[in-house]
Amino acid sequence: MSGTFEKQLAKDEKAGNHPYIRPKDAATLLILDHDKRGTVRLLMGRRHMRHAFMPGKFVFPGGRVDRGDSRIANVLPYHPDVEARLAKDLKKVKTAARIRAFAMAAIRETYEEAGVFVGKKVSGSAVHLGAGFEAFAERGIQPDLGGLRMIARAVTPTKRPRRFDTRFFAVWADAIADQLPDGKGPSGELEDCAWLTIDEARTKELPLITTKILSDLEERLETDPSLSPETPVPYYFVRSGAFVRELL
Repeated sequence: MSGTFEKQLAKDEKAGNHPYIRPKDAATLLILDHDKRGTVRLLMGRRHMRHAFMPGKFVFPGGRVDRGDSRIANVLPYHPDVEARLAKDLKKVKTAARIRAFAMAAIRETYEEAGVFVGKKVSGSAVHLGAGFEAFAERGIQPDLGGLRMIARAVTPTKRPRRFDTRFFAVWADAIADQLPDGKGPSGELEDCAWLTIDEARTKELPLITTKILSDLEERLETDPSLSPETPVPYYFVRSGAFVRELL
């Protein structure tokens, strides 16, 4: 962990006074594209100021895993190495449905917040999915997990009013099957969605963890520009009051 990141987390931990709560599963999707010069850009948006949680912050699309996300089975599968990495260090339920739900939450939230459909068009037959994915079925889009790559996992420290165990995925923009014309999702949670370079993103008001994930992504792209599924990824959490960075 970088010294600045660790010091800020330690400061926040001391300032917190909330009782312990179990972190909820969550997932985030970083959609990457190359501009004409080959520079990588990411899709990000600003959280609406009406939100109690991180109002006005620029973030990647994502959110909490809903119960229905684990019930969507008609999807193209993960790369085996990505699935195996997601299965590591799981507390409580360790099923294929739960592991699949991480990506389904990221894909669903990306549609709801940014109006982007990640998947593949299916021709000649109806796509049967389920609650939360009606818009995918209407357009004949089957969610595709094959191109998703894990970038990081981070558990919100204790003493916070909200805690999440978040899986950060990345996917290249050629995985986009369709998008809403106005560049916004139906939830209205994100405003000013835009494709930003990593340097442009750093000029925005970002949550601490988003800043760290940007650094992790930048380092990953330098050594692994194709985002190989075999590459280990950082896992951030608290153990016995100390902040830990392990590799999955």
